[in-house]
Amino acid sequence: MNMDDCVLEHFRESIALKQASEVLVPVIVEAGQALTECLLNDGKVLSCGNGGSASDAQHFSGEMLGRFEMERPGLPAIALTTDSSALTAIANDYQYADVFAKQVRALGQTGDVLLAISTSGNSENILRAVTTAHERSLRVIALTGHDGGILAQTLNAQDIEIRVPAQRTCRIQEVHILVIHSLCALVDVELLSG
Repeated sequence: MNMDDCVLEHFRESIALKQASEVLVPVIVEAGQALTECLLNDGKVLSCGNGGSASDAQHFSGEMLGRFEMERPGLPAIALTTDSSALTAIANDYQYADVFAKQVRALGQTGDVLLAISTSGNSENILRAVTTAHERSLRVIALTGHDGGILAQTLNAQDIEIRVPAQRTCRIQEVHILVIHSLCALVDVELLSG
């Protein structure tokens, strides 16, 4: 395969997956409404993920705290991936699997939302964060891929799973960022249309 064909294959595969992912629209809208309801009720959004998903959690938080495409006041969102002192202290004193759960327990309150991002749905630290979120009466919005992994089985009836119908991590992450931008747009439209 030559270099041009390699790049074109990535574009074509990404386009095809995004078209196939249109089936996710109703659940994305439901998640946007859940986020808006949380924010209108003085709640906040906590987000977490590992690797590229950590970047996505931070990207979401940045769009909420600053702005997405419309001018509005900043919205309360915290990426649990950004405090290196907390992450390393928890990982050192307890274990890496607890880095998000300890933060959810300390920062999460009833009515808040946890945006949990895991392409495989099998990241132990994400699973523990979700369990803790349930203990603290947080609603969970999970961005997953593959078959949803253990995370899909951990969610309860009030939670929302947005599962990208793909196997390749890079493709799942590309759709996750599109979903995140859609969620930001939905929140803006809901908050600023009234």
